[in-house]
Amino acid sequence: MSEVPSHNYPSQSENFRCGFVAIVGRPNVGKSTLMNHLIGQKISITSKKAQTTRHKVNGIYTDNEAQLIFVDTPGFQTYHRNALNDRLNQNVTEAVAGVDVIVFVIEALRFSDADREVLQQLPQRIPVVLVINKVDKAKAKDQSVLLAFIEEVQQAFTFAKVALVSAKHGLGIAQLVHTLKPMLPHGIPLYPEDMVTDKSARFLAMEIVREKLFRYLGEELPYAMNVEVEQFAEEDGLYRIYIAVLVDKDSQKGILIGKGGEKLKKISTEARLDMEKLFDTKVFLKVWVKVKSGWADDIRFLRELGM
Repeated sequence: MSEVPSHNYPSQSENFRCGFVAIVGRPNVGKSTLMNHLIGQKISITSKKAQTTRHKVNGIYTDNEAQLIFVDTPGFQTYHRNALNDRLNQNVTEAVAGVDVIVFVIEALRFSDADREVLQQLPQRIPVVLVINKVDKAKAKDQSVLLAFIEEVQQAFTFAKVALVSAKHGLGIAQLVHTLKPMLPHGIPLYPEDMVTDKSARFLAMEIVREKLFRYLGEELPYAMNVEVEQFAEEDGLYRIYIAVLVDKDSQKGILIGKGGEKLKKISTEARLDMEKLFDTKVFLKVWVKVKSGWADDIRFLRELGM
C-alpha cells in the first residue's frame, strides 16, 4: 500500500495541477473527519476525544483536473506540555512548511484563544483557506450571526478564501475541493489515481486500533496510551497482525482489558472488522497490553514509534 507504481496515472493535460494541502487547527475541530470525506475513504482516525491524531497522515484525492495530497496534522497542543505534545507540535510546524496551501479548520461560531494560537504558527507566504466546520450546528442561528462570526475571524488573519462545511455530514466538501484546485501549482500527479494514501497497511492497522481505544475508553485513559505493531505478515491472502497497547502504569492495564477481558475483546473485534473492510482481505488480529512507564516523555522511544 505504501509503494508508488509507475502506471495508472489519470489522463493529463498541461492544465493539470498537483500539490500538498495541510489541514491544521486546534484539537477536536474535525480535521480527520474532513480529510476522510475529502478523499472518500476512512484513513485518518476520528474520535470525539481531542488529540487522537498523532501522526501526519497523507490522503490523496485525484480527478481529471488535479491531485490534492492532504496532510492531516495533530491538533496543535497549547496546554498539556510533555515530550509527546512537543513532538506533535513540531509535526504540525514541519507539515505546513512544505505545502502549497493550508486549510485552517475552526468550529462554526467558536473562535477561541487556542484557534488564535494556531494561526500565529502559520507562515504568511503560503495561502490559507479558512474552513468553518460544523455549520449544520449553526443553522438554528440567524444567518447574520454566522456572517458576523466570519467577519470576526477574518480580522485575525488574511485568508485567501473562506469555505463552509459540515465534515460529519459531507456537506460543502465538493465545493472545498473546487476552491483548492486553482491554488495548486501545475504539474503531473505524484501518485496513481486509485491510491488514497501513502501510508502502509501496517501504519493503518495501528491507527485503527488506536481509534477503537479512544472511542471505548473515553476519559479512563486520557493520553497515557499508544500502540505499536510488533508483527505484520501477509500469507495466503491473510494478514496476521500483532499489536501491543502501551500504557504508563500497571493500574491502567486492568481498565483497558476490562472485566473478563471483555473491553479489549470488543476493541480487537471491531478493529479487525475495520481492517478487513479497508484491506479487502481476511485479518487475524492479536492485541495485548504492555506497561512502559514514562513513554510519553521518552524522546528516543517516540522516535521509534515514528512520532
